[in-house]
Amino acid sequence: MSQAPTADFSRNLWTHTAEPPPETPQLVGNASADCVIVGGGFTGLSTALHLAEKGAAVIVLEAEAPGFGASGRNNGQVIPAFSRHNPDDIVALFGEERGEQMNAWVGDSASLVFDLIRKHGIRCEAAQNGWLQPAHRASRMVGVRAKQSQWAKRGKPARLLDGAETEAMTGSPYYRHGGWIHEEGGHIHPLGYSRGLARAALAAGAAIHGKSPATSLDRAEGKWRVQTPRGSVSADTVVLATNGYTGSLWPRLRQSIVPFRTFHAATAPMSDNIAGSVLPGNHGLSDTRQELWAFRKDQGNRLITTAAPISPFGASAKIARTTKARLEEAFPQIGEIDIAHVWEGWIAMTPELLPRLHELAGGVFAGLGYSGRGIAMATAMGASLAERVMGAPASAVAPPPSPIRTLPMHDIVAPLSRALIGYYRWKDGKG
Repeated sequence: MSQAPTADFSRNLWTHTAEPPPETPQLVGNASADCVIVGGGFTGLSTALHLAEKGAAVIVLEAEAPGFGASGRNNGQVIPAFSRHNPDDIVALFGEERGEQMNAWVGDSASLVFDLIRKHGIRCEAAQNGWLQPAHRASRMVGVRAKQSQWAKRGKPARLLDGAETEAMTGSPYYRHGGWIHEEGGHIHPLGYSRGLARAALAAGAAIHGKSPATSLDRAEGKWRVQTPRGSVSADTVVLATNGYTGSLWPRLRQSIVPFRTFHAATAPMSDNIAGSVLPGNHGLSDTRQELWAFRKDQGNRLITTAAPISPFGASAKIARTTKARLEEAFPQIGEIDIAHVWEGWIAMTPELLPRLHELAGGVFAGLGYSGRGIAMATAMGASLAERVMGAPASAVAPPPSPIRTLPMHDIVAPLSRALIGYYRWKDGKG
């Protein structure tokens, strides 16, 4: 995967405002554990924390530092809902029992995040004020009503909003058609949360090694062995938690997802007066566009939004220009404001836009493919992977373990995925 200038971690807003990272020294020499986890993002750190709390000996191997990938580069919204599907769709796909198990897993995922933050005292600007999804066109209220009613039917605090209430809660005349709110959602400082999970896992007894990329995985003397540039780990079980940064360690796993570069932008700090009029209840917002518009504020009164250039080349200048136009349309009260940060990260999309839990071989597990819902789903995936590693039956966890399904002509299809953005823009403009 090529790295554009925006891949520079110093461009990431969160790098400048996060709590300092914990010490995670490079692995040197040979070690052993009950479970070795490859990847120090939300999935790997959540798995490590949940395993260590159950008494397992755990070692995490991270190529850079905890949260360096998309876990420390995203918008920070914690969303307890699927990116495209409604709960009834999930029942149709998985059957009544498994479908509702999956719905409960996703529906509870945001609360799991905030419960961990409270339990471990993680300093990450956590705000569980609710997640808003306003309709960007009046015609999209049909889908909004379906989504809200189906979550409410399952006991979730999902409430329908009329036009006036939506406009008041968003602080935007653009969102005048109505929407819905899931009151268990919210937003966090994602890099701060990543580092907080790492600290919690370390305190529970896990070992975390940065600058320790996994270079090979094989069987040796009845154990799985993961090699790094300066050492190795032998373990009974392995968890691959690399998501959008999945490489050739298990080649078919990489071929089952579409790595997708997501871009984000943050404004310079707004004045207290202006900031108080934008999302005045400090909610996070993701609207009904397929080419997503998402907004939230941080504690420095910056407005953070997503961006989706069709071509990633020259992204910084293009995103600064298009973000200003987007803000003028959605929040005209802001006026002229500088775009202070533009950054990117790789997420993993699946063709069905649902996460996947795989059992790749005896004792080798993987969880990935959150398709834009990574904070809540990846944290919940870590809990599920820990259950399986500790011997819980497959029927007791969600998502249901599934075989790898590789994408035909993956190396051609994946780079062309950005072309869909133009199609989504066209669909977003239709009634």
